[in-house]
Amino acid sequence: MDKKELEFILQEGEGLKIEFKEGTGGIDKEIVAFANARGGRIFLGITDKGIVKGIKITNKLKSQIQDLARNCDPSIKISLQEFENILIINVKEETDKPYKCSSGFYLRQGPNSQKMTVSEIREFFNKEGKILFDEQINKEFKFPEDFDKNKLSSFLEKAKISKVISSKDILKNIGVLNNKDEFRNAGVLFFCHSVELFIPHALVTCVLYKGKDKTFIIDKKDFTAEVFSNYEDVMKFLYKNLKIIYRIEGFGPRKEILEIPEDALKEAIINSIAHRDYNEKGARIQIDIFDDRVEISNPGGLIIKEEEFGKRSLSRNPLIFSLLQKLELVEQVGSGINRIKNAMRKTRLRKPDFEFGKFFSVTLFRPTSEDIGRLAGMKTTQKTTQKILALIKENPEITRNELANSLGISSDGVKYHLNNLKTLALNNNQLDK
Repeated sequence: MDKKELEFILQEGEGLKIEFKEGTGGIDKEIVAFANARGGRIFLGITDKGIVKGIKITNKLKSQIQDLARNCDPSIKISLQEFENILIINVKEETDKPYKCSSGFYLRQGPNSQKMTVSEIREFFNKEGKILFDEQINKEFKFPEDFDKNKLSSFLEKAKISKVISSKDILKNIGVLNNKDEFRNAGVLFFCHSVELFIPHALVTCVLYKGKDKTFIIDKKDFTAEVFSNYEDVMKFLYKNLKIIYRIEGFGPRKEILEIPEDALKEAIINSIAHRDYNEKGARIQIDIFDDRVEISNPGGLIIKEEEFGKRSLSRNPLIFSLLQKLELVEQVGSGINRIKNAMRKTRLRKPDFEFGKFFSVTLFRPTSEDIGRLAGMKTTQKTTQKILALIKENPEITRNELANSLGISSDGVKYHLNNLKTLALNNNQLDK
């Protein structure tokens, strides 16, 4: 540890393998959570916001922490490291999982340690294996030959992290490169020259259909780049093939909004990337656009019990989740489903459908013609609009001021209603396409 590495860690913030603590409270649950996951480091003397306050390091403090680790069930080996006024607790991934402390079983998920029952944590490891796909070493990938430094630079820029240490040290700190210079699958998915050479099934397929079934294909695209580019390309495909609604708010300029809330689409796509089963090589993430709906599906069903859906979550790919979190594409584990529901509820569109099984799918329903009018802001202007249309029909040369005098409203009011008429015409044209 040196000052440059500490500076990088403070910029990076808490994550899958980093925890900041001001004091010793709750250290045992963090030790257990790291031991049950991929291991990690706890920095004592740093606030949750990454502010270094320091801690008084004594032999008594060190002994207290060692006792907490030894008293876990089974016992956990840790090592302690001092750097200036910070005490670093190094926890390795342990093999005799699951581990528990006095308050229960915990598992590291992103920057949080989630409490679980013993049956839940055992079921998780039984389903997914003690070494998850995103954390497995990719034996075909050679570092640095197959590593794309430009993709790392782009990632750091998007994550707002300065490159104060070497690329190799950064890759180790974010968890995708081990001490033998071996790349994990998550690193391949984010920082590889050609992902399809190493993980060919990690593609995303987008299809536009005519009608409400899969009989006639209008457009189809396969996206095979790294995770972030795939995400951006999918959003471009959706913007190209979904309708834009022109909304007038007050007397301001028109606002363009996507017919299905962008937040709902983004959350569903990120959910499919973060939670898909990458061990399933015969399937892919699929986005299907029909006349009445958009379906987003990925291989891999729920890890949790169905009754827990929307209330809590476990990430099938915690390292991928952690990297997406650094890009600010996800917040906390389990919050994405509720954000999808809330985005659709706010626009008063039909509730999304969720299906579980070997595949997980989200169906987002497109607006009806009545919804289009409502979203465009056409609610209380019908009578005035009808009067304006009648006056224009009677005298096509009538001016805005003459309309205002006839209706008893301001010139700006007439402009507002005329803009609404234009918006309605544009939206009707969209529906006719």
